[in-house]
Amino acid sequence: MNKRRVFGWMCFDWAAQPYYTLGLTFIFGPYFAGVAADFFLTNGLSEEAADARAQSMWSLGQTMAGLVIAFLGPVLGAYADSTGRRMPWIFGFSVVYVISAWMMWHLLPDGSGLWFTLYAFSLGFIAAEFALIFTNAQLPSLGGREAIGKISGSGASFGYWGGVLSLFIMLLFFFEANDTAGTTLIGTEPAFGLNPDSREGTRVVGPFIAIWYIVFMIPYFLWVREPKPVVKQGGIGAALSDLKASISSVFRRRSLASFLASSMFYRDALNALYGFGGVYARLVLDWSLTMIAVFGIVGAVTAGIATYIGGLFDSRFGPKPVIRVCIWVLMLVCTIIVGMTRESLFGLPLAEGSNLPDIIFYLCGAAIGGAGGAVYAASRTMMVRHATEGRPTEAFGLFALSGKATAFLAPALIGIFTLWTQSPRLGVSPVIGLFVIGLVLLTFVNPEGDADTTEPQ
Repeated sequence: MNKRRVFGWMCFDWAAQPYYTLGLTFIFGPYFAGVAADFFLTNGLSEEAADARAQSMWSLGQTMAGLVIAFLGPVLGAYADSTGRRMPWIFGFSVVYVISAWMMWHLLPDGSGLWFTLYAFSLGFIAAEFALIFTNAQLPSLGGREAIGKISGSGASFGYWGGVLSLFIMLLFFFEANDTAGTTLIGTEPAFGLNPDSREGTRVVGPFIAIWYIVFMIPYFLWVREPKPVVKQGGIGAALSDLKASISSVFRRRSLASFLASSMFYRDALNALYGFGGVYARLVLDWSLTMIAVFGIVGAVTAGIATYIGGLFDSRFGPKPVIRVCIWVLMLVCTIIVGMTRESLFGLPLAEGSNLPDIIFYLCGAAIGGAGGAVYAASRTMMVRHATEGRPTEAFGLFALSGKATAFLAPALIGIFTLWTQSPRLGVSPVIGLFVIGLVLLTFVNPEGDADTTEPQ
């Protein structure tokens, strides 16, 4: 095992994680929701309707991004395996990632740039997910079967610690934690003379994500080398033919089909929690962006710890038990979230001004971070156990398809339920059902996988 190559590969998780931690969940997502809600409120909607419209708008962006990833991911993976080249794709998507992240800067507090930044964020999310397909496909070449679980868990854990550090930097030096004074968490004005009146300390999250990625992808591009590609004849036609054969084989492989179907539902549900956790805190619990950022730190820290531990359990017991336990934890969290308001817990009234909902939601954040990180890493390992020899990128393209084929479903269901109930809290309830379906389908998965050792002809 080439330790420097393994570390370089892990640097992708470290470099890309802020898009999810700062962008999707804890800084840009809640900021977008707050700006959108205020915009709709000033345009005549009631506060409750404005909150619901803001959450539905955010869900629309994720729905469209999920559809693009679902349809194009497997095709790109098949083509990359047929040509034997992955690094040019990773570089190309990295460029799109950086440019799109930078565009988040243009969301002004008055709602200017609302749709533009939603499109830009969604495009960057697509680029991040496509790059992830190709880097995940390199996992089988990093070590033996017994080492893959630990490598996957350690890499994901490393990435979450990158998310923690990036969040700390944002909170201490840029983010306007004190809305009235326009100062950061340590009481200073945002660095580099950023103007707090126009929320430049918050909006700089986009350029910050872009610069972070550029800097920390350097070890990846320096140390991750691929063997000289063996190029097949036929180009895109041959790639699509191979992809068709691979998809057909899924229906003949019960364990693989069950795992892809299971992960399709539980990962969709998990992504919904990531995408709407901060939005829920903002709209239901009326949290400040500072409290949401602290919530992010709690979740990211537990993710870093639990993902590493999950990798150790994965190496010893296999990925399936890790996935099962994590799904149960996430189902419990969702049940609590749906049953809690600022005034009550499962219908039981709370004392006025009680901080119990805040404490519980912080604990939920820790559980989401820990279980979500561990299930992500274990799922990568399980996919390796089902990958066809010689076609790992295509396999992870199918993995992305399973993760995104219904990626529109959770955001769409949340959007529909939110508009129907006019409640961002009840709008999250369909996520529980998605976890249940994933857990049931997981029972049909062979813990050892059913990897096909023959390439499509």
